[in-house]
Amino acid sequence: MPPSPSRKPFAVRRSDIHGRGVFATDVISRGERIVEYTGRRSTWDEAMARPDSDPDDAAHTFLFELDDGRVIDARIRGNSARWINHSCTPNCSTFEEDGRVYIKARRRIFPGEELSYDYKLLVEGPLTRKEKAAYACRCGTAKCRGSLLDPAHKNGKLNGK
Repeated sequence: MPPSPSRKPFAVRRSDIHGRGVFATDVISRGERIVEYTGRRSTWDEAMARPDSDPDDAAHTFLFELDDGRVIDARIRGNSARWINHSCTPNCSTFEEDGRVYIKARRRIFPGEELSYDYKLLVEGPLTRKEKAAYACRCGTAKCRGSLLDPAHKNGKLNGK
């Protein structure tokens, strides 16, 4: 069920995880579609040709890959969804429907809780220690794996493949 167009069940504010975050302002039910991830759609090459969102941190991006290989770049015409932080034990998940990306609640979320989903980032090729450190996780949960990277993806290849 989509959120009410008149009142969003969340607000953006300072996060203890990283920079800005998105926090529930109302109870959000399990399975509820919270927000669409919006922004400019383009190819990876076009997105990578644009300046970094943070010149001091090239790993900090607002890119979301679609099933068809294009990306949504939330730096351009993006909305509040771009501020949802990563967690290794997230309370939200993402799904694609008709080429659009949505964030939904994995469980009941209470007012004041920060919304999060597992980024499971993919990076091509081997990473140096410095590059791996750029993708360090800051979620602080008991089951933190220490990285924003997809645990099934190692050095440009999927595990077991």
